Formats: sequence, C-alpha cells, structure tokens
Amino acid sequence: MIEEIIFYDTLRHALWIAVIVSVPILTVALLAGVSIGLVQALTSIQEMTLTFVPKLAAIVAVFWISMGFMTQTMVSFFQNQLVPLIVGG
Repeated sequence: MIEEIIFYDTLRHALWIAVIVSVPILTVALLAGVSIGLVQALTSIQEMTLTFVPKLAAIVAVFWISMGFMTQTMVSFFQNQLVPLIVGG
C-alpha cells in the first residue's frame, strides 16, 4: 500500500502535467474566441459558424503542432512516476 504523501504528490504532479499539456490549446482557443468576438462586435455580424469554424481550425492546428510535446510529457510522467509505483519501486 502506498503512503498517503506519495499518493498526494503523484496526484499533484499529474494535475500539473494536465495543466501544462492543456495550456497551448486553451490559449489558442481563448485568443481565437476573443479576436473573433471583437471582429463580430465591430462589424455587427452575428453568425454562429463564424465563431465555431475558425476556433475549431485553430485548436486542431495547435493540437497537431504540439502533439509531440504532449505525448513526450505524458510518456515521461508515466515512465518516471506511475510505472515505478505500479511495479512497486
């Protein structure tokens, strides 16, 4: 049975990894949403697809670009933190 401090430290590290992995996508979604909202407010165009399609395209592009970073970060977390706990090391 793992100790409580090891459990909470692993949980804290996992949450930090989740934040690091999600930051690029959330940042681009925020910037795309604000800029498209600004354009909509300035031009008085209220079209639903105008916000959805560019934001989705930006998110997919950033996901595709940062996929290697995300995979490497998560694999290193699993190999260095979780697998030794599962094996019992």
